Amino acid sequence: MFGQRSTELLKELKRAEDGSLPPYNEDGVRQVLEEMNGLFKENQEEVKATTSGEQGYLSGVQLRHACLERNQRCLLAYVYNRMMRLRDYRWELGGVLPEEMKLNLSEQELIWFNKYNKLLARYMRDCGLDLTEHIQPPKSLYIEVRCLTNYGEFVTEDGAIFQLTKSSQHHMLRTQCEHLIRQGILEHVQ
Repeated sequence: MFGQRSTELLKELKRAEDGSLPPYNEDGVRQVLEEMNGLFKENQEEVKATTSGEQGYLSGVQLRHACLERNQRCLLAYVYNRMMRLRDYRWELGGVLPEEMKLNLSEQELIWFNKYNKLLARYMRDCGLDLTEHIQPPKSLYIEVRCLTNYGEFVTEDGAIFQLTKSSQHHMLRTQCEHLIRQGILEHVQ
């Protein structure tokens, strides 16, 4: 059945909709490409027969051409959706992918991710702005935070000094304390 293998590739991605990325199915992609090559060769032979005077091949050529286009669209959708998930991982996880995630990627996907990571880092450096700092827009500039460990003195950019001791609460600018929240030193009090 034409196009069945390419549909299976997309179904694999659909089943992993929880945001995870299933292993790159190199065998499935190879099988789809082999099917496409076979369809193309059959079309070439029938087109040659048609040009030499034989009739009745046009409907078969059109059917195989439609199958070729469908397989191509499915392969492009498979590759595109995997790339978009990798792009989302870059924004969520940063420039370093977990090792178990790297095992699910093809060599070309790893190369693409590294190039995207470098381009994004260079752009942020040139702008002087960390675009990954606020994935969700902040509701307010100041937030209430609680210290989870004895950190000691914390000096902000404007020179204010906070004594961060365990269980102490402070009202701070979100931008000044966000990296401490990510490190687990502070927690946002809702």
